Amino acid sequence: MKFETKAIRIQAERSAHREHSVPIFPTSSFVFDDAEQMKEIFAGEEAGNIYSRFTNPNCRELEDKMAALEGVEDAYATASGMSAIFSTFLSFLEAGDHILSSRAIFGSSYTILTKYLPKWGIDCSWIDPNDPESWEKEVRPNTKMLFLETPSNPGLDVLDLEAAGALCKKHGLLYCVDNCFATPYLQQPVQYGADLIIHSATKYIDGQGRVLGGIIAGSKEHIHIVRTFCRSSGPTLSAFNAWILSKSLETLAVRLDRHCENALALAKWLAENDQVSRVNYPFLETHPAYQLAKKQMRKGGGIVTFEVKGGLAQGRQLLNNMKLLSLSANLGDTRTIVTHPASTTHAKLSEEARMEVGITPGLLRVSVGLENIEDIVNDLDQALSASKA
Repeated sequence: MKFETKAIRIQAERSAHREHSVPIFPTSSFVFDDAEQMKEIFAGEEAGNIYSRFTNPNCRELEDKMAALEGVEDAYATASGMSAIFSTFLSFLEAGDHILSSRAIFGSSYTILTKYLPKWGIDCSWIDPNDPESWEKEVRPNTKMLFLETPSNPGLDVLDLEAAGALCKKHGLLYCVDNCFATPYLQQPVQYGADLIIHSATKYIDGQGRVLGGIIAGSKEHIHIVRTFCRSSGPTLSAFNAWILSKSLETLAVRLDRHCENALALAKWLAENDQVSRVNYPFLETHPAYQLAKKQMRKGGGIVTFEVKGGLAQGRQLLNNMKLLSLSANLGDTRTIVTHPASTTHAKLSEEARMEVGITPGLLRVSVGLENIEDIVNDLDQALSASKA
């Protein structure tokens, strides 16, 4: 089956009612036929549901779909994208381990790596996302994992997945990729050797700003380790949210096609605007990793960043002058959302750390929605005009 067909046709086993669309299973626990079956399911000798903190038919359907779409054996669903990232770290790292991470990552991921993992004796070093040849010198004898996201949030750095895979294979590192911005429709990190692929399903997987969710996908061996940790620690995805996310996957390809079409058109328009000093979009020819993006990704994604010439002051005025587009902390929605990363998603980073990954005071991130592109452009045009420096 092709990608779009898998996203629609993979589903949990139908009940005796023969429903076409899988129902929601809002139950905390499940019953057993007898004591012997109960023992065997608890021991893993027979497949079956036990307790919704462990698994639920709706979660299992979502996991099966995401594993198939990412081209891997298994997946585990969590309550949010950050719980997926945190659970991945805690499932595989222990005191004395060292993790390599790209500098260009989401603000909350940075906080976990710098504030919380060090409490348990787990050290982190940073690699330059745009200089693969320098990565190897950061590897230590106790390095256990490489973590990166591409395209990155919000700088849209495109990291070389093949180079990262070769480094991990050479040094026996666990290779983890946050694939949130690309989704499996635009990019499959497993093709480049990734062991674990992580998503904030809250974003494009849902695509309509309704629910929270996270995904960890990989081999059966790795996901068994994740599932064992999560059964005890409890970052459980609700049945309702899993049902929403599974249904949302049915339209992922259609939505992403429109997101990407609108985003490229907006990036080209911004590049011609005399009030904009810089535009960043992976499939814009001026992007420093344009050729790499074309190699790794089907299309350029739905995120565009740009910097206004008036810096922070004009950027804030622009946000206040918008009439149609939304000011929100989310992305990947049907609605276009504009965010100021330096004062919101990445505010906890030092100014130096923000500048290292291109988060300047005047940088704005646009999650380009599914509205008519003329309406998106017109609102930004009037907001830019009304906020001239």
